[in-house]
Amino acid sequence: MENKNNQVSLTYALLHAKCARCRKGSMFEPGFFKQKMHVRCSECDLFFERHPGYFYVSMYVSYAMNVAEIVALGILTFILSGGSENPWIYLLVILSGVVILSPFNYRYSRVSHMHFLDPGLKYQPDIISEIHKHRPKQPV
Repeated sequence: MENKNNQVSLTYALLHAKCARCRKGSMFEPGFFKQKMHVRCSECDLFFERHPGYFYVSMYVSYAMNVAEIVALGILTFILSGGSENPWIYLLVILSGVVILSPFNYRYSRVSHMHFLDPGLKYQPDIISEIHKHRPKQPV
């Protein structure tokens, strides 16, 4: 959501997987289960993979998300099963949850990495107007 100052909220940008620099261009192609990431931002032309191996950090973020989900699913299974000691129930629930949540983890580990863990990448609400101002005009 844009406000009158042409700024997009962080919450909106995170939920809709928008670029960390301009918060307007999409990081992924449409469709949640497609999981195809764009190479560059369509609005501010930010190259998403900023150096080789850039998304290794996202792998660690995804790992942390998986651990949190496994713990939450284990506790929830314990509560809902009445304290069952059958390991197969826990294994089935946890493995199913990890598989079902893997598209979410893939996408949002990269989004959170771009928004929070890249020290050289900051939100610049006026970057698009600056780019268009310096870009040569296209012949009509």
